[in-house]
Amino acid sequence: MEDTSTAPAMAAAYDRTADLRALDATCSGVRGLVASGVTRLPRIFRVPDGVHQPHPPPPQAPSQELPSSSAATVPVIDLNGADRDDVVAAVRRAAAEWGFFQVTGHGVPEAAMAAATGAVRGFHEAGGGEGSDKARLYSREPARAVKYHCNFDLYQSPVANWRDTLYLRMAPDPPDAGDLPDSCRDALFEYAEQVKNLGNTLFELLSEALGLKSSYLTDIECNQGQIILCHYYPPCPQPELAIGTSRHSDSGFLTILLQDEIGGLQILHDDRWVDVTPTPGAFIVNIGDLLQLISNDRFRSVEHRVVAKNAAPRVWSRSRSWCPMRTRRCTGRPSSEITSNKLEGEFVS
Repeated sequence: MEDTSTAPAMAAAYDRTADLRALDATCSGVRGLVASGVTRLPRIFRVPDGVHQPHPPPPQAPSQELPSSSAATVPVIDLNGADRDDVVAAVRRAAAEWGFFQVTGHGVPEAAMAAATGAVRGFHEAGGGEGSDKARLYSREPARAVKYHCNFDLYQSPVANWRDTLYLRMAPDPPDAGDLPDSCRDALFEYAEQVKNLGNTLFELLSEALGLKSSYLTDIECNQGQIILCHYYPPCPQPELAIGTSRHSDSGFLTILLQDEIGGLQILHDDRWVDVTPTPGAFIVNIGDLLQLISNDRFRSVEHRVVAKNAAPRVWSRSRSWCPMRTRRCTGRPSSEITSNKLEGEFVS
């Protein structure tokens, strides 16, 4: 696989597809590259000039890159607060102003969180090769409920992200237990159930934040689908040239993220990249595109990214809520209940 030392004069002869296929054929992703001792960033992971600069330049250097900031702070909300009205108001402000917030007092046992993180780490750091769980699960087939891959859009995106993923479609139809690796089956089934319950609580609070009955968002089946994305970000040999996850917004209703202590998540707020500093024991919650749509833009789905780091491996678990086509009661547009209620003064434009 060609690395970043390739001379510019050879650019016209570079066969990117061949390098992508070579990586795909290993069935071991970015973790396999790191295990092999790679010291230079392979070219397929290098962020192209003028497309996306992952790190802000020095102040004196002209650039179109958005500045970053560590001064602003993503709201942290205690869901176990004494006054529910205060909790609803805090959720309303955070969803309207930030599109992101962290939650504590969520009721998910620390043991379940630690077990899930350990199980995901164990899967990704296990060896590959013929007969391994990684080889068995490595796939890009859309229909597969359980699969492992390096970049779901590896052949479509302009730059590969420095990340591997174990993908689990847990609802509405949970996978067969035998589809999950033995090493993480019990922990991830338990984690999925715990996070789904947390999602139901959040949908109740968000419904009330819209001035509606607490069951509104679950009544229209925003919570029926659940995908768990178990990301693994290995140490990157040249993080200034790479990106962990490219800039994007989430397409579903709601994402609940368990981020480890190393961090790396940044969100776009007031035209600046803001670091989301991990809060011990907290989950990170963000509004998806569909929830912005059906909330009549009262809640915001914002762009975010994950920077690459030359640090210890990072393990993140993301739960995304969506509405399956066959049971869809959400029409994909604001209902009359939302457009006609009188909460406009409660929202920040």
